[in-house]
Amino acid sequence: MLGILSSDEIEDLLRTEFIARLGCHADGRTYVVPITYAYDGESLIGHSADGLKLRMMRRNPFVCVEIDHMDNFANWRSVIAQGRFEDLKGEAAAAALIVLRERFKPAHVSETSQPAQSLHPGESETHAGNGSLHLYRIHLEEKTGRFERR
Repeated sequence: MLGILSSDEIEDLLRTEFIARLGCHADGRTYVVPITYAYDGESLIGHSADGLKLRMMRRNPFVCVEIDHMDNFANWRSVIAQGRFEDLKGEAAAAALIVLRERFKPAHVSETSQPAQSLHPGESETHAGNGSLHLYRIHLEEKTGRFERR
C-alpha cells in the first residue's frame, strides 16, 4: 500500500534519521549530496568544509532535502522538504555545534560525520584536519512525506 505520511510521521522520520540528501542549485547547476544532520524541531543543522555545496547555498539559499528510511523495497518512508539555508556565526554556530555533538554522541561516527572541536568565543567555524568546518541551518518551510507498506 502506498500512502501519505501524517505530520507526526514526518516529524518522527526527521528526528530519527541521521542522513539527508541535500539538493542545491546555483548558476544553472544542480548539486545533490548526502549530509549528516540534527533536527531541532524546525530546522536541520549541519556542518560542512569549504566547497561547492556551501558556495552554491550562499549564492542561492533555497534548497531541497530528502530523508528516507528503507526496511526493504516494499517497506519505506520518505520526506521531502523545501527550505532555506542560513550560514551560522557566533553564538548561533556555537549552539548548533552543541546540538550536533549531542545528536551524534550515541552513534558510531566518522571523521566527516561530526565536528570534532568546539568553537571559541567570536569564532564562526571550527578547524579539523586540513580545513575549516562551517555550521549551517536549513529552515524547513514545506514538508511532505510518502510511504509504502506491505
